[in-house]
Amino acid sequence: MPKTSKQDAAETVEIVGYEGHLQELGGYTVAFETYTEDADLAPLFAGLPDDRCQCVHLGYVLSGSVKFTFTDGHEEVYVAGDAYHAPPGHTPTLYAGTELVEFSPTEALQQTLEVVGRNSEAATPTSG
Repeated sequence: MPKTSKQDAAETVEIVGYEGHLQELGGYTVAFETYTEDADLAPLFAGLPDDRCQCVHLGYVLSGSVKFTFTDGHEEVYVAGDAYHAPPGHTPTLYAGTELVEFSPTEALQQTLEVVGRNSEAATPTSG
């Protein structure tokens, strides 16, 4: 059976307020996430349907908290000890000091991360 850990994960992703260590496991990606500062990531999902994440996530909050805002406007806050299911149609708000583990279908996650990556690059000022 395949396995991974935060230290052994194949990919590292860093954007404002977020550090993730990701590994694909049989059609799903496990992400060990740490939130390094408070950040509303909604602008990074621009260009996806409804400008929201279209990937489902199952997660467990190890410490801190994370908030998801859904298409219908309702919000859910998950805190340390909570397991959660975030269906498509959400945007996350990160809070510094949060750590969690999240599982997502790899193909949908990759499609989402392509858009988030482009938006993150466009929003990052370049030095010159």
